[in-house]
Amino acid sequence: MMRRPLLYHQIYQRLRESILSGQLRRGDRLPSTRDLAADAGISRKTAEEAYAQLRAEGFVVRRAGSGSYVADVESMQPKTVREVLLTGSRKLSQRGRVIGAATACVEPSTVRAFAAASAALEAFPVALWQQLISRNARRIDESSLTYGDPAGHEPLREAVAAYLGNARGVRCDASQVVIVSSSQQALDLVARLVVDPGNEAWVEDPGYPGAKAALSAAGAKLIPVHVDDEGLDVGSGIAQAPNARLAYVTPSNQYPLGVTMSLERRLLVLDWAQRAGAWIVEDDYDSEFRYDSRPLSSIQGLDRHGRVIYIGTFTKVLYPSLRLGYLVLPKDLVQPFIHARTQIDGHPSTFMQSVVADFIAGGHFAAHIRRMRTLYRARRDVFVEAAQRHLRGKLELINTDAGLRATGLLTSRRDDREISRRAERAGIEAPPLSRYSLAPHPRRGLVLGYAALSPHALRNGLATLATVIT
Repeated sequence: MMRRPLLYHQIYQRLRESILSGQLRRGDRLPSTRDLAADAGISRKTAEEAYAQLRAEGFVVRRAGSGSYVADVESMQPKTVREVLLTGSRKLSQRGRVIGAATACVEPSTVRAFAAASAALEAFPVALWQQLISRNARRIDESSLTYGDPAGHEPLREAVAAYLGNARGVRCDASQVVIVSSSQQALDLVARLVVDPGNEAWVEDPGYPGAKAALSAAGAKLIPVHVDDEGLDVGSGIAQAPNARLAYVTPSNQYPLGVTMSLERRLLVLDWAQRAGAWIVEDDYDSEFRYDSRPLSSIQGLDRHGRVIYIGTFTKVLYPSLRLGYLVLPKDLVQPFIHARTQIDGHPSTFMQSVVADFIAGGHFAAHIRRMRTLYRARRDVFVEAAQRHLRGKLELINTDAGLRATGLLTSRRDDREISRRAERAGIEAPPLSRYSLAPHPRRGLVLGYAALSPHALRNGLATLATVIT
């Protein structure tokens, strides 16, 4: 529970703000401590402490036998500082301006239909998690209070490497795993370390805004590469920018279209990267959730030349506020990435890394994914059935066999941004597909998340959406 500021400090702050705002001007006489105490209903000692603090910081001067007066605060500030305070003008660096103007994904803090990034947090095993937290809290000693390994807690890196090898076909050991606070931080590190200003970077179009934001901030020239039913069109990427520095892909469940990159395309992009000396950034953000077939192996597992940087996160499979993700790096990139990691925030919470390591090692992680896959499949089925009933002839769902969301294509050439705005006014979050594209997309649609919603909420939300699409 936060403690309220001491009474003298409250009086001091009010007078200080009045002086800084100009309400009290240079030379204005302040009431005596006796009068202030009587008017404010405080002790004289409290009033004297507030005045003493103001005098110590130069806001008030005391004249013997006369009283306390507001000091000439304005003249103490350099002229340039005063002008900035008056005009409010600021100049960012060129990189700062790019970052400030970039459109990244802003994740919702509350769940509503149809937030695309939300998971079913009500199904998280909170009681078990509390037990693991308690167990790890009892282990805390002096050695656990120091700075952690910037690469991440070793037991967690070992657990991640073992899980990825078994579940995703990733070829790595714990030394190649670097723990980060999120997939977005991973993207930022990649952009900082492998992209120079002016380098070309392939990005899926439509594609994930967070990746575009990170690459743009590093000065990359974004090359929008069309996505079709087989995923990223590698031939189109080569035709546009054969010597690009990297390609960003979401091959297991393309964001936002939901297509899966074919084996032929995976091999083609690996061949291109090897010949061009380029990097492939494989973002495998929710690959665990495939409902009608087994999850597909990663591109990284096919890589024989060390050209793939693999990114994963616990945000979707556990919970967002955990703030843990990971990179799997070619061995020659590990140390540079660790050094860069120390310049950002050192390392994530060692304590929570230890809890997650226990969760994985105890078999709870795999069991949780199985339970969530069953739950999400059931919600997907309700979502598809209700969409067919309410949105027939208005919206065509595509690629609903994986992930936490689906894209619906408008069946006529309606403006998806206008429909999205109408949905917002109706209390529904339905981002337009065109928001995710750099080049004009031939189809218009809406990106709709279903995983966090009950069957009742799904049906009601889709019924409301049907009234919006006219």
